[in-house]
Formats: sequence, C-alpha cells, structure tokens
Amino acid sequence: MPVQESINIHQKVEASLDSIRPYLEADGGNIEIVDITHENVVIVRLIGACESCKMSFTTMKAGVEAAVIKAVPEIKSVVAINASSPD
Repeated sequence: MPVQESINIHQKVEASLDSIRPYLEADGGNIEIVDITHENVVIVRLIGACESCKMSFTTMKAGVEAAVIKAVPEIKSVVAINASSPD
C-alpha cells in the first residue's frame, strides 16, 4: 500500500474512532490505534475502564468495528489487543 494511501486510511479510521470516543469516555474509557496491518486490520488498545470491562468484546464488535467499517470500507476488521473475550 502506498504511503499516502496508508496515511489517508489511518486518518479516516482515527476520525471514525473520534465519532464514538464520547461514548467510551462517558464510561471512563478510550481507545487508541496501535497499528493498521497490510491486510487492513486495525489493531487497537482499549484504555481506562474499557480495558477491564466484561463487555469490551461486544463493544468492539457491535460498536467500534461496525463504526470503523462503515466509515472506512477498506478495513476488514478491528481487533483489540486487550479486549475481554466472551464467556
């Protein structure tokens, strides 16, 4: 992927995360991009209350991943390196 295209995708993903950050912050959490792979998988880290929340997996799939893919269709998935897995 050309560097400029990579920068544009990163900016679009960041903007999509900005649109949902107020909801995460309202619960004492946040999210940050760790990496975007060559396969267009976004790797994120949950911060604050989101880090230890038992609902973090659901938040990732139903909230974060859905918002990012809707805003940036090139993205295939969003994975949190520290999300709790469903039991």
